[in-house]
Amino acid sequence: KLDVKVWMQFVTAMPQAVGEANDAASQARAGRTTVSQMDVLVEQLPFHRGLSRMLALLLSAHVSYISTDKDILKGQGPKYQALAAYLNLLAEMLAHPSGRICGEQINLWVTLLRDPQTSKSDMLTPFLERVLVGFMTSMVRIRWEDVEEDRHQFSTLMEASWTDAEEYDSWLCDLRSKCSQLLKFIGNAEPKISVTTIHARVQSLLSMHGTGEPRNHLNRANNQLTQMSEAVLQFEGVTQPLDNILQGLPDWAVRANAAGLDQKRAAINNEVRTKLSEMAQMIVTWNPTDTWLKFRRSNMIEALKHYWDHEPSTLLQGVDSLLGYLSVEEWKAGETNGEQRLTDDVAGLRKRSGIALIAVSKKVPQHLVPWLAQLSERAKTLLSLSSLSAPSRMHLYEFLSCVATAVEDPVARANFVADVLANALEIIESPPVKESVSSVEGLMTMMGIAQVANNPASATDPASVRQVTKTFTTFFSALNQLLSVGKRCNEAARKRPNGGIPVVTTTAGNITNSNFPDEGPISINDLAVNDPFVPLWPRILPILIRVVDVTLRLWHPEYQAVLLKNPIQRFVYAISDDEAYLAMKQDSSTGGVFGEGGTAGTVVSGWDRRDMNLAPKWAGWFNELRNTTFQLLGLLSGQRVLFAPEIAGLFPELVSAIVEPTHLRSMEHRHFTQYLKQFIEILLLACPVTLYQSHLSPILEPVFEHVVLRLQMSWKPVLDSSDSSSLKALTTPECDAAALVAASGGEQWYSSYYARGGQFVGDMQGVGIEAAVEKVRVELSRTFSDVLQSALALKGDWALVLANQAKEEQAVKKNDTSKLGSGPITRVGDSNGGRVNADGTPRGANDAAIEARKTLRINEMCRFILLADERVAYSLASAVVDALEYPDAYTCRRCTKICHRILEACAWDTRYTQLIGSRMFGKAVKAIVTEPKWMVGIEWDMINLIRDVYVRLVLGQTLLPGGQGPAMQQPKDPNNPLAFEQAKNADKPLIGGGMLCIPSDLPREIFAGLPGIGVETVRKLDAEMSQKRSAKDQKDALRELLRTASENLKQAEGSSPDGGIFGRANESEGLLGQNIKRDWVAGDKDRLLTASMVRKQEAAKAEEPTNYDSAGLFKLD
Repeated sequence: KLDVKVWMQFVTAMPQAVGEANDAASQARAGRTTVSQMDVLVEQLPFHRGLSRMLALLLSAHVSYISTDKDILKGQGPKYQALAAYLNLLAEMLAHPSGRICGEQINLWVTLLRDPQTSKSDMLTPFLERVLVGFMTSMVRIRWEDVEEDRHQFSTLMEASWTDAEEYDSWLCDLRSKCSQLLKFIGNAEPKISVTTIHARVQSLLSMHGTGEPRNHLNRANNQLTQMSEAVLQFEGVTQPLDNILQGLPDWAVRANAAGLDQKRAAINNEVRTKLSEMAQMIVTWNPTDTWLKFRRSNMIEALKHYWDHEPSTLLQGVDSLLGYLSVEEWKAGETNGEQRLTDDVAGLRKRSGIALIAVSKKVPQHLVPWLAQLSERAKTLLSLSSLSAPSRMHLYEFLSCVATAVEDPVARANFVADVLANALEIIESPPVKESVSSVEGLMTMMGIAQVANNPASATDPASVRQVTKTFTTFFSALNQLLSVGKRCNEAARKRPNGGIPVVTTTAGNITNSNFPDEGPISINDLAVNDPFVPLWPRILPILIRVVDVTLRLWHPEYQAVLLKNPIQRFVYAISDDEAYLAMKQDSSTGGVFGEGGTAGTVVSGWDRRDMNLAPKWAGWFNELRNTTFQLLGLLSGQRVLFAPEIAGLFPELVSAIVEPTHLRSMEHRHFTQYLKQFIEILLLACPVTLYQSHLSPILEPVFEHVVLRLQMSWKPVLDSSDSSSLKALTTPECDAAALVAASGGEQWYSSYYARGGQFVGDMQGVGIEAAVEKVRVELSRTFSDVLQSALALKGDWALVLANQAKEEQAVKKNDTSKLGSGPITRVGDSNGGRVNADGTPRGANDAAIEARKTLRINEMCRFILLADERVAYSLASAVVDALEYPDAYTCRRCTKICHRILEACAWDTRYTQLIGSRMFGKAVKAIVTEPKWMVGIEWDMINLIRDVYVRLVLGQTLLPGGQGPAMQQPKDPNNPLAFEQAKNADKPLIGGGMLCIPSDLPREIFAGLPGIGVETVRKLDAEMSQKRSAKDQKDALRELLRTASENLKQAEGSSPDGGIFGRANESEGLLGQNIKRDWVAGDKDRLLTASMVRKQEAAKAEEPTNYDSAGLFKLD
């Protein structure tokens, strides 16, 4: 970092130096008459890129010099003049025809606009219009074929900027991603400039390209514009800036009531609203005829939702246009069977319009309520059309439900939602559906599986395929509509003024005493006051239980033994082409599943889900059915209907269906991962504290006991490394043998089943066979650790509650209430000046009451799953401890955090001593001493865990949450010299927890048994860690002991070939091989040596007379 004077010299001199360099270059070119302007641009491109990068870095690395200089912030004085000339040079460079120049500066402008001092001053105002125009221009996609065929104005320059289309696409994607934040910041800092600029841009585009001119790159089949037509590309380029700028506008600049604003802001408010009104009118009255222009218009209409939140005068016109796009028709013959289907462009337009409808209705439902009756009639007209696709129907239902949630009367709201979903309820309650889900055989018949056994041709018979597809689609669409509407209603309920707290009394409870009447079973009628969907659950739940039961039962070994032998029916258990594609981790830019190099037709050889063949459709159907049912179970829990008295009679039946032992054992890894994430995690967070024993124990006990078995058997082949063939997915040639093993059942079946993650990949070949198994195995362990972190308030919604509490404590401690209104600097600030959460989101009026309930659950959940229920506690702790040796850094790092929480809550309990002191400690020590390569990067996390265990179980010390901070030594018990007094926070794990009063020798024995470590060394360690209790000192002491053991173990092992991820990390990779201390080396070329650093170095040497050579620190005796 440069000294401020030197930095200012650079800033002052650079614009003049660049100008002189340009003059010199111009004079040099004067004599070269054969050189064109394009050749000059290409020749100077590397210089311009480097210059843009260097100029940007010179400012971004010294923003503090700008933000702390009052004259610069006020826009006065010689320093500001110099900086203004410098920024002017940067802004001028943004007009360069190569987008690479813009890309080099984006981080600088984001940094300047994110800084609270520079963004609030007017110093950036003269340059932001050019910045905005420059980046908006670069965001417009270039047709690379024009560059290759020399049709682009700057073809040569573009080819010099990017090597090929793939590199350009990657760069453009990255630029647009970064511009999202930049444009929001500009909109927030300068609303007048940003709105004026985007207004002019939209107006210009509508004038030049609104009718599709120039009509190039047309679709030969219908003479319409395509995605690569010039007009379409131009409108695509303006869509994101429009959305980002409108989203970033401060409330004061857009609100209808300008009262309370000063004269300057009132004038800006008036001009901004005028420009926005004109722009909204231009967009909603634009009526293009080309499908792709309609697509872009739907994007622009969606962006207007941010404006409509303040001024809804054109809202109805926009919504009416989106509704009209849902019924646009253009048909083509199918590729294989001649069946009429919508063209891809029209199908995309319908989907895009439906998504836009939902986005608008979620943002401004209150403004649509007055027209609810008319919108409902319009929707019914659309729903009556036979040509309306299933996704469009779902979008319509979601749209209406979002609007309905804004209705004030709870009864009217619930009645309207029931009316919207009447058809879906009628379908799932119909006799054919009830018969189909009454047994596995009924489900197989509905999906055309049973018929294939006697008539294999039925799988490819067009009439049969159409009938089965229609039957399943009708049933699934009904379930999906219920799920979609239910989720929207639940989201809206949480946003109500009371925060979604059930209204069971006239008060919100006593926050101080944590006395909440709603923390128990709440009737459906009370829940319906907030959520209009919940009265439908008594009709939905019986069918849902049956669907879950028969779907999971179909995966039992006895059914797999039969179906795997049939050459067609076996594909019921196969993964879909989409899952195969994700397992291969291919680049989606090649066209996805159906593009070049895609996986369509690889699982069922030669057939994919678009063909008239049931076999490739079954995998996707079962995925959709299973995902929907698990999400419905999560919704049942999240809406708290699962705990309502009216559902008590169905609860035993539900439990028997969702935790039936064979159901749990028979799920594939991908199924169980969804089960944990979509149901179990939500259940843990939603259950009231008074119902943990009655509603959580019956579910968590069998689930967590099964998790231990599943994880152990899944990772056992990896840890043993004895039979790599067991890690491959099941393929078609192996199905007959697998069917025989399934028929016998028992441990042999489940051992092989879990080793391959339950994966059957059909006719798939190549590396995907192993990649598919690796993917689901890793996702299983990661999902399990994530769910536990959420339940223990280590991440997610509950962790935010603790972060808010810490933030408030800091504000009180420092007597600085301004901290309560500030969030992360990466977010656009809350212009209203209200209190925000630790993540920057605004706080609601009732958040204190909501967080008080969450705090109660956080404390009780920790006690319940780690202490109160022994079956749950033992299974959970065992699974987490076992995961410390699984070769996946993501899982291991998160499990160390969970282990810290276990220590904080349970270290004092002697029931945990063996598990913590022997198994947990032993696995952590082994992971460090053996130095496997997969552990590189997380060694300090593991050493910190070792420290936490050792000080709590051996030394009578406690730590702050997460094993942080200095150790706090507990005094000896006056009545027992061999024991320590318990910490006062032993029953409060969230603030540090307790320790074991009577020390355990288990950790000492493990240390003493390490190579080269004896009892005397352990005693020295105890003395050193008792005397020096800072985190750094204790971890360095542990590291030195573990390094010694590792070196001795390495010598005993001798040289061995590389063992892959289990091979020992070399000295440059592992933590133990790195120097603990490094003396400053004057003249080190990799470091910048400043005067202040030299002074500090000399002072440190004066205080530390003994200087150790770095190699001597690791020298063994």
